[in-house]
Amino acid sequence: MEFDQLRYFLQVAERGNFTRAAEDLAISQPALSRSIQKLEEELGQPLFERRTRSVSLTDTGTLLQPRAQQILSIIEDTKAEITDDGESGRVRIGAIPTVAPYFLPEVLQRFSTAFPQASLIVQENTTDVLLKSCTQGEIDLAIVALPVPAKYLEIEELFEEELLLVLPPDHPLAEKPRIRMSDVEPFPFVLLDEAHCLSDNIVSFCRQRAFHPVAVERTSQLTMVQELVSLSHGVSMIPEMARHRDQSNRRVYRSLTRPKPMRTIAVVWNPYRFQSRLLQAFREHLHES
Repeated sequence: MEFDQLRYFLQVAERGNFTRAAEDLAISQPALSRSIQKLEEELGQPLFERRTRSVSLTDTGTLLQPRAQQILSIIEDTKAEITDDGESGRVRIGAIPTVAPYFLPEVLQRFSTAFPQASLIVQENTTDVLLKSCTQGEIDLAIVALPVPAKYLEIEELFEEELLLVLPPDHPLAEKPRIRMSDVEPFPFVLLDEAHCLSDNIVSFCRQRAFHPVAVERTSQLTMVQELVSLSHGVSMIPEMARHRDQSNRRVYRSLTRPKPMRTIAVVWNPYRFQSRLLQAFREHLHES
């Protein structure tokens, strides 16, 4: 049994399709199929139920999957520990879309200057995907917004930031001296898709104020939320870090009266994986930033 066979097996199990898995692995589909077939012959059991356009795990495949992940994690951690010099190596960073483009660029630039031999790999995705990747060792840490169902993961708060009300310039509330949540209640909202935790933060805060925001439109990009607000499709709440990057005069940002809507940004990681000195340095760098 070879390590590459286990890696190939896990990729097919993740994708549920030989063609897509082969593309991800940058190998030919026949080569991938031969590798999986050889592994099945060695085990004496089929690992996949093969259909026309997809595959699914057999009972044997389901048994092998977590153990293959554990084996590869041990090998990877062992290599990382042996070669850990605190200066070089790889840090795989995950971040949610409402954090990655606004918070990470300056952080990555400063860290790269301090550790020029380090390789930084960034994955932007939703909270659920990042937590799964972190648990399975596919990324070293994830920057997310609390709360998160982080079972078996370590959580460390980084900072709090305000969620600002965003309005078109001609909106009736744009010139109001003090805006309360009760003032916002009659207006429709533009929100991110339900997969994004920012929408949960907004809906949860509104419910605490005894109303449920009516979402007239949903989108997958925060920049599109801002553009739709500019076009008077509704109002929304935007993280302060995104507001700082917005140079448009087609939107107005207002702070609500207390209690202000806030979100807490945190870093999570798997404490059961090897923590290199470079990774620890990056976590310290996050706090300094």
